[in-house]
Amino acid sequence: MKNPIKILFLIISLLCVFSCKTQNFSTPEYGKNIPEEHIRIKKVNNFRSVGNIRNIDGRTLKEGKFYRSANLHKLKKKSFTQFESLGIKEIIDLRNSKEIAQKQDNLPDDILYKNYSAFEDEGDQLDQARKLVLKGKVNGADADKRMIDFYKDYVTENPEMIRKIITEILESDRPVLYHCTAGKDRTGIITALILSILKFDKNTIYNDYLMSNNYRKKLVEKRLNLADNLHFLYPKMDVRVLEKLSWVETDYLNAAFNEINKEYGSADAYIQKVLKISDDKREEYIRKFTY
Repeated sequence: MKNPIKILFLIISLLCVFSCKTQNFSTPEYGKNIPEEHIRIKKVNNFRSVGNIRNIDGRTLKEGKFYRSANLHKLKKKSFTQFESLGIKEIIDLRNSKEIAQKQDNLPDDILYKNYSAFEDEGDQLDQARKLVLKGKVNGADADKRMIDFYKDYVTENPEMIRKIITEILESDRPVLYHCTAGKDRTGIITALILSILKFDKNTIYNDYLMSNNYRKKLVEKRLNLADNLHFLYPKMDVRVLEKLSWVETDYLNAAFNEINKEYGSADAYIQKVLKISDDKREEYIRKFTY
């Protein structure tokens, strides 16, 4: 991945306590039809099942096949029984090696753990990120552009790894939980691709993607308010960077699909050419995961 994009992805862990001036924060776009009762696992953010939604053919995605979340480094042993009750037996970690070294997943012994990172961090990017942001060298508009660039690059720069991730999830005969750091960008893209393969329409795909804002609302608002209250510490920093890295936006996922269309002509062509999923195999997956 391009270094500036990597830098922005690492910035998010540094922005919990810094800001530049009092702000009126923008209102994010939220998903609709969030379940009244969703699965809550202590110390795990943005955890949810991807299921009970209908595709373009009227088939319903089975519950308990796919789970998505933020990182699991704070997962409590008391919550291990919840994983067992959900039937989760495989974890796919989408983070890079540096992220994992800093916050390693805490998992039950009987969980199959795999790490598939579509990009790696090189050098002291975390320190570079902190300096750039705190000196005001990265503003909200720049962060927005680079987030869009990240989404474009994620689906095209390392196609073999994306194919490996998708294949691992769809070929598994056990419930799979896949996650990144916040469970919203990399995890969101992978989910969008899976739902595309299973023939869900755009509104359904985007609704699942945007629900990260619903699930992360309290966390992000707390972070933004704390940053606003401590604005005097780093007056040059643009707090809009924190906003851009905290919420998901329709434009970001649009960027990924637009890049797919630009490079391959359509999502269907990407599924065949990049993910190596034939029409017959696609129908097999649809029968496997829907009813």
